[in-house]
Amino acid sequence: MSRLAIVTTHPIQYYAPVFQAMAKKHPDTKVFYTWGEDSIQKFDPDFQKNIEWDIPLLEGYDYQFLKNTSSNPGTAHFKGIINPDAFRAIDEFNPDAILVYGWAWHSHLKIIRHYAKKKKVWFRGDSTLLDSTRGYKKFIRYVFLRWVYSHVDLAFYVGTQNKKYFQYFGLKDKQLKFAPHAIDNSRFSTDRKAEAGQLREQLHIPLSGKVVLFAGKLEPKKDPFTLLQAFEEVDDENLFLVFAGNGILEKELKERADQSVKKNNLAFLDFQNQSAMPVLYQACQIFCLPSVGPGETWGLAVNEAMAAGCAVIVSDKVGCAPDLVKEEKNGSIFRHKNSGDLARVIQSMIKKNDVLEESGEASKKIIENWSFEKQVSVILEELKKI
Repeated sequence: MSRLAIVTTHPIQYYAPVFQAMAKKHPDTKVFYTWGEDSIQKFDPDFQKNIEWDIPLLEGYDYQFLKNTSSNPGTAHFKGIINPDAFRAIDEFNPDAILVYGWAWHSHLKIIRHYAKKKKVWFRGDSTLLDSTRGYKKFIRYVFLRWVYSHVDLAFYVGTQNKKYFQYFGLKDKQLKFAPHAIDNSRFSTDRKAEAGQLREQLHIPLSGKVVLFAGKLEPKKDPFTLLQAFEEVDDENLFLVFAGNGILEKELKERADQSVKKNNLAFLDFQNQSAMPVLYQACQIFCLPSVGPGETWGLAVNEAMAAGCAVIVSDKVGCAPDLVKEEKNGSIFRHKNSGDLARVIQSMIKKNDVLEESGEASKKIIENWSFEKQVSVILEELKKI
């Protein structure tokens, strides 16, 4: 049986279930975490607090934390991950293929280069061309990334925008395999309506209230202010807006909301852990991701909201937009930073309750095929070819 080594930075709630599923079907799989053991409990500068996920991320598969000798460890910069013993650890496992998640750290790029032409080097990333640079920087980036991906045998792309990115930087169609970005659909679709009703009561939202939800880091990239402005422009006293999350914009956003003429229809919640998120989504009818970028390469919160039965609204800077958001079926795409366009979309969507219900059901149907199972099956098919 072919052996697969997976190289990734740290335990992530969207990746661990894939590794767990892989281990059940292909025991000769081992994950190497490059950030080191300190990555288990860490201060998240975007959420402005310590984050520890409340779902098991280190159970059901073989893994190893590599020693990280960086003087400033983390994923925010290239030299945040330096693993002198990476080659030795991987060679002891003796894999036939190495799947690397991301190249933009010292060790990850070294691993890709070192094993090129020696092992099957596979790559997983979700970058897009939505935030392309201009001028000489664009040319330098183009040359550099074509060189990086020249060391890769196969890339598993997550969706339409990501495929275009890989093609632009030199990978051929035969080197690209679709392995969808996914979340635990069953966990988010499990009926939590009773708890959702209790949450609405706590937030003083009536049964007839229509709720738009923003859930994520309150940071410039997510552009929560455009959503707040659009909410104020919508003419409907029965519309409510909930912000769930923390971040550097939190204080300013709350001050701005406190001045709003619709402040009684606004609510703020702190960061919600994974076990609480299905309840939050099911308490709302519409999920909105108004990101302006750069770097909103996908938006997995959209997957979560859809599995929970929400209609979805995203900006044209969100990577998942062409794959998951279907106009007049389950949601809409608006022009980023354009509060008027977003307000128009929300106003149109809330006209009738049955439209919201139908959109939510359509979301559930669309997201069914974007699953961990599909992702794992594609990787297993490639392993069989070795």
